Amino acid sequence: MDRSLIMLSGSSQAALIDRDIAHIARVMRPSLHGDLAGPILSAAYWRNRLYELLDAGNLSHAQLCAVDSLLLQLDQFQAEPQLAWDALAPASAALFPPPYPASTHQSA
Repeated sequence: MDRSLIMLSGSSQAALIDRDIAHIARVMRPSLHGDLAGPILSAAYWRNRLYELLDAGNLSHAQLCAVDSLLLQLDQFQAEPQLAWDALAPASAALFPPPYPASTHQSA
């Protein structure tokens, strides 16, 4: 999908970039963590999206800082080892204990 920006007035383009940055900030981390099948979208995808914003040019100082912060978050995410799902919560860490002790339960 070609995400190149069309020629817009300065304020319209700035608003579009602000919305794109806000969207990426909102969905990047959840999509990287994904689900049992792994990441929904890769770090390379998000890095490419952020570089496209930088290539669009004419970003304000606040927008540049926001994009830089998101790139640093990507770097940090890629530097951290990802835990296997089995290591996240052992069965003994259940939220609720059984309703009765195992020793008092009698089978009929």
